[in-house]
Amino acid sequence: MKKFLFLIGILASMAIFIAGCGPSAVVVRDRPYPPRYSQPLAPAPNYIWVSGEWIPRHGRYVYRKGYWVRARPGHYNYVEGHWQSRRRGWVWIPGHWR
Repeated sequence: MKKFLFLIGILASMAIFIAGCGPSAVVVRDRPYPPRYSQPLAPAPNYIWVSGEWIPRHGRYVYRKGYWVRARPGHYNYVEGHWQSRRRGWVWIPGHWR
């Protein structure tokens, strides 16, 4: 009985893992344009401006305004997010630290 329950646990874990491995990118036909807004002043000299990002929500993208973030030690710069062309449309590639 213990082996049977162990096997069921392994199979359930694998099913959850496989279900989570599906495509996570949302593809849109046309790239949306970000709304216009003014960039506020930096709160301190060691802050970096992160431009607005597109966040996938329920099969579409929602815009999140830019914000100031403290520079991370050991990282040289922030690479801005950008739209990347795909076969069926466009996908947002999030910004990241390098």
